Amino acid sequence: MYPVYLIGLYLACELTANITASKVTVVGPFAVPAAVYIFTITYTLLDVINHTLGSKEARRVVMAGFLGNVVLAVYSWLAVSVPPAPFWSGQAGYAQVLGATPRVVTASLLAYLISSNIDVSAYAWLSKKVAPWARVIISNAFSLAADTMIFITIAFVGLIPIWPLMVGQYVVKMVVTVISVPLIYLTRYTLKGGTSST
Repeated sequence: MYPVYLIGLYLACELTANITASKVTVVGPFAVPAAVYIFTITYTLLDVINHTLGSKEARRVVMAGFLGNVVLAVYSWLAVSVPPAPFWSGQAGYAQVLGATPRVVTASLLAYLISSNIDVSAYAWLSKKVAPWARVIISNAFSLAADTMIFITIAFVGLIPIWPLMVGQYVVKMVVTVISVPLIYLTRYTLKGGTSST
């Protein structure tokens, strides 16, 4: 797999997560957004990019993802705001899915930018210290904790109890992280080109 496809997959998963985040699902005792599964995989994909291309390029990919999310947020707002055709009856559902409040959008963008850069730094720091599978789990443990705390605090503090939401999302994210660990090894056989940070 050429690195450009890996980066494309990362960006596609990141944007897909934002589009699907409005649906709440149930996993055991936890209520979590539908996006939590694919969103968590983006952190493992970012580790793969870091592993393959190095931390400098990984940070560029993070910024590309941030800009993509800004475009998605702005254009979604615009699409919801323009008047619908008189014969179209889907405005309410369309607005419910894409019309996130400014508070939620701000929380999402800040959480993404901060937590993704934490992930890049943590993975790079661990590169000579532990095995690849451990780098993924440890770096994701820190970055996903930051993402969960930043997003939920900014988006929901004062509206709903945030501690149970934080715990549930973090537990599910870490379970998905463990399941996604084989991605880091798959690249040893499928990636061509680029430089390794290990």
